[in-house]
Amino acid sequence: MKTFFLFVFLLALSAPALAGHIAGGEMYYRYVGPGTSAQTNRYEITLRMFRQCNPPMVGGQQLAQLPQSANITVFDLATSTPVASQQVLQDNFTTLSLLSPLPCIQSYSPVCYQVATYVWQTDLPINASGYTAAFQTCCRSNSLVNIVRQQLGNNSTGEGATYACDIPGTLTLGTEVNSSAVFGLKDTVLVCQYKNIHIDFSATDPDVSDSLSYALCGAYNRGDAQGADSSHIASRPPYQNVSYTPGFSGSTPMGPNITIDPVTGIIQGRAPANGGYVVNVCVTEWRNHKAISVHRKDFMMSVQACDFAAADLPASYIDCTDQTLNFANESTSSQVHSYLWDFGVTTMTSDTSNLPTPSFTYPDTGTFTVKLVINRSEQCSDSALVPVKVYPGFKPAFTVVGSCVTNPYRFTDGTTSRYGVVNNWRWDFGDADVTNDTSLLRNPSYKYNSVGDRSVQLIVGDSKGCLDTLSQTVKVEAKLQIDLPFRDTLICSIDTLQLHASSNGTFLWSPTATMIDYNTPDPKVFPKDTTVYYVNATYNGCTNTDSVRVNVLDSITVKMASDTTICRTDSVQFHPVSYGLQYLWDPAGNMNDATLKSPAALPLTNTLYHVIAHLGKCVAEGSINVKVVPYPISKAVPDATICYGSTVALHGDIVGSSFKWVPANSLQDANTLTPIAGPTHTTPYILYAYDTLGCPKPGLDTAIVTVIPQVHPFAGRDTAVVKDQPLQFQATGGVYYTWTPSTGLSNPSIANPIGLYDGSYDSIRYQVRVATAEGCYADTSVLVKIFRPYPEIYVPSAFSPNHDGKNDVLRPIPVGVQRLVYFRVFDRWGNLIFSTSEINKGWDGQVKGQPALSGTYVYTVEGIDYKNAVIVRKGTFVLIR
Repeated sequence: MKTFFLFVFLLALSAPALAGHIAGGEMYYRYVGPGTSAQTNRYEITLRMFRQCNPPMVGGQQLAQLPQSANITVFDLATSTPVASQQVLQDNFTTLSLLSPLPCIQSYSPVCYQVATYVWQTDLPINASGYTAAFQTCCRSNSLVNIVRQQLGNNSTGEGATYACDIPGTLTLGTEVNSSAVFGLKDTVLVCQYKNIHIDFSATDPDVSDSLSYALCGAYNRGDAQGADSSHIASRPPYQNVSYTPGFSGSTPMGPNITIDPVTGIIQGRAPANGGYVVNVCVTEWRNHKAISVHRKDFMMSVQACDFAAADLPASYIDCTDQTLNFANESTSSQVHSYLWDFGVTTMTSDTSNLPTPSFTYPDTGTFTVKLVINRSEQCSDSALVPVKVYPGFKPAFTVVGSCVTNPYRFTDGTTSRYGVVNNWRWDFGDADVTNDTSLLRNPSYKYNSVGDRSVQLIVGDSKGCLDTLSQTVKVEAKLQIDLPFRDTLICSIDTLQLHASSNGTFLWSPTATMIDYNTPDPKVFPKDTTVYYVNATYNGCTNTDSVRVNVLDSITVKMASDTTICRTDSVQFHPVSYGLQYLWDPAGNMNDATLKSPAALPLTNTLYHVIAHLGKCVAEGSINVKVVPYPISKAVPDATICYGSTVALHGDIVGSSFKWVPANSLQDANTLTPIAGPTHTTPYILYAYDTLGCPKPGLDTAIVTVIPQVHPFAGRDTAVVKDQPLQFQATGGVYYTWTPSTGLSNPSIANPIGLYDGSYDSIRYQVRVATAEGCYADTSVLVKIFRPYPEIYVPSAFSPNHDGKNDVLRPIPVGVQRLVYFRVFDRWGNLIFSTSEINKGWDGQVKGQPALSGTYVYTVEGIDYKNAVIVRKGTFVLIR
């Protein structure tokens, strides 16, 4: 499978204002030989740092270049005191670039970084503990997403860095010497977000007999470095790690999907989202099965939002439940155009698919090799091979045996595997207060320190690679739990009663004088007097005690209520007073349950009920007579519909001794069977009938009076027309309309007749009757004044808005005008203070809510007459206060 990666190591050294540029570094050493003085060794210490070739501008300035010198300080490893310090000049400068990656990659940026080395040879006395060499700088790249940004002055930076190496002493090496492992300086590579990566991060060791192992570990912070001054003397060891943002750590610097192979140093997995990530790799040197030194390399891995077509599959597939698996290419690239799957069954030719997410059912168990080819026969084609294990029949299970908080709980694995051997377990006993509540044993024990529910989890696997998780809630009790079906009961003195207790372990009941089988969970007791029996249960050192009170009676009685009367079709419930525990009623045919102490019965005729009560061998009887009488009879009529404001006569008939109407507030003569109803809204009138025969409930019937809502007639406002001017009427409020008189009307039986007048009348007042579909009606009227001259708009010359109800509003009076275009009022300075286009609306003498001053005002008015001619009038009027 083709893979593409990107390392972008951004680095430089500058003043704090230009900080935020270091992308990585490491420090390593080489044993040169004996020193010039006795009991000394000469070492060559090398600092290597990285910087982006063209880092982004900060504050309009380019970040500083790699420094021409750097201060390397050596500390005694036992006392942390400095023993040597040197300002080391830059020894070598290299630029590495990846400007032309393979053609299938899209949306990438060119990759380039600078590498500077600083080499210093120094003699160090041979000692027992060894030495630490270190260099510190204030600031990393500003684009880091996995560590907490730090504040230096006015700048927020991605924390600083310490590059260090340990030189072991004679306590570790004896008389031998050592040179540290050195990471290879490889060419640039490209890492695209959410793509699989496979990066060789291995090192070499000059001491060929040493072996190496790799791990991801925490990167060091800046110590006390407050600036990018390359002459800064490093703070004393030990050094602390940087602060990682949530979701990241030294061992998971790019999230949980990126790991390192401890043997090969290969960093692999699925890349996270684009951004810069601080990654620190620790390589441990082993000699004669003993770790002698750890060497660190700290760098920023930059992930780009680039894209390329790839066949990305997980490391393997495994099916442990059935033989059907679902497959999918994990690449999200838009450049994938086609798929070809081969599911690896060598005995089949039909085990292929060209679907993006196929499913396949394997004909047999075993291990197969699945191959995916994307974009077959295209330039940007890719393929992947992964093993598929098909071993169904893996079923996780476990049981728990426990007693109480003072003793261990025993956990027993019950997992079965049809094809493999169950061989690994990880228990989490759910004890939130501790951290050591886990076990890798198959059948562990665990003792809880407090009571409560615990969620126990088992992760279990087998030799075929099957893995599953199972959870179960475990109740941790303060003491052994005992369950009793009852704690207080009653028996007859001549009876024997069997008790019962549920719990683990052994039982011991007391007192035993009136008991059989006192060391079992189910003893029999025969007390002659009321007795409290105690049970003690013991299991695995846990105990508990509970009790049962047995009340003893020599005899029982049944006391019934007095005979009663009910209404026919009603039920009656009996409540006998008795210490009996079993009951039998007769007759049982019309009861809900004849064995209840308080059953309900539905007799239709007079009935004598008899009951027998038992308390073991003690028996008692009782009876009650139930008289059944019919309900009183009530009949109320009619259901009627009336108009608002009208009345209707109701009529009632009863078979009974008395009656009442409800509600009565809208009835006349409500104390008679023939009241008059006049409701204002729809009302149900209920007639209650009562008797003196014993039925405690009334008979009732209902007459519903539906009220048609009140009619609200409207024939329009009073108006004026001129001779031969057609007038359009519009009445509302009903369904049917009658206009009286019919003079001048086109149709006196519709809502909207047209009036036309020859001038023989000065005015006509029309009466209009507005009726509903049900026949309800109301009357209204409208006055029409008829003028003989031409159409005109009249405006009064004065008005007095003093709220006396006379001449309070100035209105234009249109005659023969079908529409008012506007009526406007201006003050003496020409300011518009009122305007309307509605006929019959005028000015009330207010300006912005305040009374206008007395004086002369100007008006303009425009209207359209019935012949569509325009009438415009202007003038003045006087406001009088």
